[in-house]
Amino acid sequence: MIALRPFSKKDFKQLMEWIPSESFMVQWSGSSFSFPLTPRQLKHYIRYANEDGASTYAFSVIDDNEQLIGHISLAHIDYYHKTGRIGRVLLGEKYRGKGFCSHMFEKVLAFGFEELGLHRISLGVFDFNERAIQSYERIGFTREGLLRDVRLVDGQYWSLIEMSMLESEWAQRDVHQKSS
Repeated sequence: MIALRPFSKKDFKQLMEWIPSESFMVQWSGSSFSFPLTPRQLKHYIRYANEDGASTYAFSVIDDNEQLIGHISLAHIDYYHKTGRIGRVLLGEKYRGKGFCSHMFEKVLAFGFEELGLHRISLGVFDFNERAIQSYERIGFTREGLLRDVRLVDGQYWSLIEMSMLESEWAQRDVHQKSS
C-alpha cells in the first residue's frame, strides 16, 4: 500500500507546499525549523541523515504509484541506549483519514525495532491533536505524561503529550496481528 524511501531534494518542493503556516509548521516539526520552510533548511536536515549509523532517518512516504503522499522521521537515535524518536509526521491533505498514517507508522516502527534494534521509540504530540493521539494509541503507543505549555504559538501556549512504545510491546502486538 505504501513504502518509505529516503527523503531527498526532489521532495523539498512538495513538502514546503504542505506547510501553509507557522502554527502548522510547529505542529509538524516543533522548533526544528523556522517559517517559511526553505530548501536550505531541508538540505541541512538531511545532510547526515539516512546513512548507516545516522542519528536521523528522514523518509518520504510514497504510494503504489510512487506518488509522494507524506513524510516521517526517526531521529534522536541513541544506539547505546537503543532509543529513537518519531517526528515530523505529515500526510498531504488529500491523503488524510484514509489509513495511511497507521501504515507509515508500521513501516517506521518495523525499521526502528527490527532493522536498527531499538528498545524504545517515543514521540510527542500536542494535546489538542486528538485525532493523532487516538491514532497513536490504536497503533500501540502508551501515554507517558504531559509537558505543560512547552511552545508559545500565536500568543497561546501549547502542551505536549509524550508517548512511547517498547520493543516488547511491538513484538507482542506483532504476535497478535499474525494470529488474527
